[in-house]
Amino acid sequence: MAFGIFVLSLVWFFVMYKLYGGFLSRRVFKLDDSRATPAHELRDDVDYVPTNKWVVWGHHFTSIAGLGPIVGPAIGIIWGWVPAVLWVTLGTVFLGAVHDFSALVISLRNKGMSIGEITTRIIGKRAKYLFMGIIFLELWVVIAIFAMIMGVLFKMYPSSVFPVWMEIPIAITLSYMVFKRRKSLELWSWIALLTMYVTVAIGVFIPVEIPGKQAVVIWLVILMIYAYIASTLPVETLLQPRDYINSHELLVAMFLIFLGAVATFIRDPGHLGFAAPAFNSSPSGAPPIWPFLFVTIACGAISGFHSLVASGTSSKQADKESDSKLIGYGGMIAEGILASLVILAAAAGFGAIGKGLNAGTASWAEHYRDWAAASGLGAKIGAFVVGAANMLGYVFGHSKYVRELMMTIMGVFIVSFAGTTLDTATRAQRYIIQEFGRSVRWRWLTGKHIATIIAVASAFALAMVKPGGQGALILWPLFGTINQLLAGLALTVATLYLSFRKAKPWVTGIPMTFMIFMTGWAMVKNIQKFYHTHNWLLFCIGWMVFALMVWMVAEAAITLTRGVKKKVEWE
Repeated sequence: MAFGIFVLSLVWFFVMYKLYGGFLSRRVFKLDDSRATPAHELRDDVDYVPTNKWVVWGHHFTSIAGLGPIVGPAIGIIWGWVPAVLWVTLGTVFLGAVHDFSALVISLRNKGMSIGEITTRIIGKRAKYLFMGIIFLELWVVIAIFAMIMGVLFKMYPSSVFPVWMEIPIAITLSYMVFKRRKSLELWSWIALLTMYVTVAIGVFIPVEIPGKQAVVIWLVILMIYAYIASTLPVETLLQPRDYINSHELLVAMFLIFLGAVATFIRDPGHLGFAAPAFNSSPSGAPPIWPFLFVTIACGAISGFHSLVASGTSSKQADKESDSKLIGYGGMIAEGILASLVILAAAAGFGAIGKGLNAGTASWAEHYRDWAAASGLGAKIGAFVVGAANMLGYVFGHSKYVRELMMTIMGVFIVSFAGTTLDTATRAQRYIIQEFGRSVRWRWLTGKHIATIIAVASAFALAMVKPGGQGALILWPLFGTINQLLAGLALTVATLYLSFRKAKPWVTGIPMTFMIFMTGWAMVKNIQKFYHTHNWLLFCIGWMVFALMVWMVAEAAITLTRGVKKKVEWE
């Protein structure tokens, strides 16, 4: 049954990409390749570089995916697999992909501006600063959290360290051969991918471990230095090729999981049933499914962070307007497929072998016995890695080396995704700081090196507030709601944009209303919890963010009722 549900989801995603994605492209946004994109208009070969649509798709997909579509669904199934599947399949098509696509197209038509800067042109300057404040807060937490997560993952999967760092010279070589020497992208993509998997096989034999209690902090320092370097280099030197390799790496990992599911279904179909219950309305210690399912499973359905990637980096690389369907809408569809695979692995993979610690319904019940057990980083990642490795055992065997290799492959692609998110978030934060500098006429703040140093240093300072580089975890309980609030606000901007153009604003207006209502509800619930637990820091920040949301929505409503047409490109 689990395999059949996944196949139906796959068919749904492909059909809706063609139908609904085509409807948005032709009837709503009316994509027109005669318009010059920012990559051509503002080309500087550092941030603005016209690029092959598949390379940009690779960058966009791996940047938006990160760990979100893995950890979100892996914990969201605690409420049952039916709600998780429905939210991922419907949310991806009608909310997430629409959100990403609209943010990308609007940025393309506004000189590659970020969604925060575009807010000025559509709503007004007050709304711009409100929006930019929320964006800065989100990226501040993302950079600190993902650097810490990568350090933790390196500690959890030391065999992944060598292949992950070897991606850098492989990516630089790919960039040199394709962009400088003008060699075949297809040929060198295959060479890069095969070389990458050779390093994965080697990594099993040479795990890299940093001894001592400060291993995560040491990795944090190394990763922050890396983030600074990567986000100031021209995008085609490292960001594009590394993300492109990672996109292929992800496709291979997704294919392997699918292959494992097929093999399990053929060889032992009884062991690919759902180990998770269909519905679990009141798991121990968990918040209520309404509204927290829609905050917990974010990147697998809709995520505000995606609007920062779409309008921050992807819009500066798109060669033609028509490419935005593949990049924006298609990138989110691919993420929905990944989230569906994670649900399959985490909800059914526990039953993929007939015996042992990692098998069956009893194992799933133990892993998800309560909210605390399921919500830790190790638990989320472990549920996916163990489930995937169990299914792949039916393809490659259950020997110790094969199992270690399969877990290393999964570990490498998880860490690689975290790395692409760290790269892109740092670059996007740099753009936000530079835009703020231009707005207040502080020229010293508009330089890429100063802005990047501020982005990295502030995130490192946040991480070091607590021992072990875990300072960002202080704000983590609010991150989910802030992230989804950002999605609602980005959809608000898109709805106003379409309203002024009389171009079917309901396609973004309905998702906007749903997201603002759900995230506002979740924020109020969180604020109540912080009050009862005397967590006054998060209580105050929660109220501040909630007030910003209300203010932003009020500004948008005033703009809409007045019918004020801001200077927004639409020929």
